[in-house]
Amino acid sequence: MKAVIPVAGLGTRMLPATKAIPKEMLSVVDKPMIQYVVEEIAAAGMTDIVLVTHASKNSIENHFDTQFELESTLEKRVKRQLLEEVRSITPRGVNIMHIRQGQALGLGHAILAAHPVVGDDDFVVALPDVMIGQQRSDSTCDNLAAMIRRFNINAACQIMVNSIPVSQVSKFGIVDIQGNNLNPGSFARVEALVEKPDVQQAPSNLAITGRYVLHRNVWKILQQVQPGFGNEIQLTDAIDQYLAAGGSIEAYHVMDRAYDCGSKLGLAVAYVEHALQHKDIGADFAVHLKSLCRSTD
Repeated sequence: MKAVIPVAGLGTRMLPATKAIPKEMLSVVDKPMIQYVVEEIAAAGMTDIVLVTHASKNSIENHFDTQFELESTLEKRVKRQLLEEVRSITPRGVNIMHIRQGQALGLGHAILAAHPVVGDDDFVVALPDVMIGQQRSDSTCDNLAAMIRRFNINAACQIMVNSIPVSQVSKFGIVDIQGNNLNPGSFARVEALVEKPDVQQAPSNLAITGRYVLHRNVWKILQQVQPGFGNEIQLTDAIDQYLAAGGSIEAYHVMDRAYDCGSKLGLAVAYVEHALQHKDIGADFAVHLKSLCRSTD
């Protein structure tokens, strides 16, 4: 199963930072957000990743490519730890492929651009501006791997969701699970998808959270779906049509923190929380934060 990461977007929510730098290359401590997503996919056992890119995103391709001059310099200066970190940017055994999205016609269109590389197979979609935290250390907390295992058992498309405040539901795609409870790490049948509902009409507070395991039949629907919201081809519309045609879809509640790194606040929160967990700077950063908190009391 191949994973598709759409990175062709313009990142307008993060302007002016993204005027010349791809949103996906914005740093969370010492790694760009796209690297965290690639590492997550590799940890779930996938070895083939397709990046759907844009002409302005060459730095993403360069980040995962070998830079011989840098590696040679680090080796000569005996900076072995840095050398290993640079060489491990692309996880061992992982193949990263690139394909261009000629026009920005929506998320569904970007995913469809990967079809010639993925073929008529089941596939994973991971949005690059959603980072899944690693607060839990137990082996059961491999969210994407759990979704793939479930898909391999029942062939139901899997959609990652996260509980959000009811006041925020109008900003997200929301799943309808007929009022059933869904605890972290659990699955529930999806009856409908509702894009940005009014607070009073929202069927739940479970927001779609940037990770999908999709059946191969979704490809056919993507090829036929008509432009929807924003006159763009929407992935949500294709999944909704798959459901209407009798396809089975389940929601999986993420077990960790999900960060919306496509927003300025979300990126800032991800940065602070990852900095606190960082093996080199975490302790000192915590001391600094405590001093800031005391000074504002």
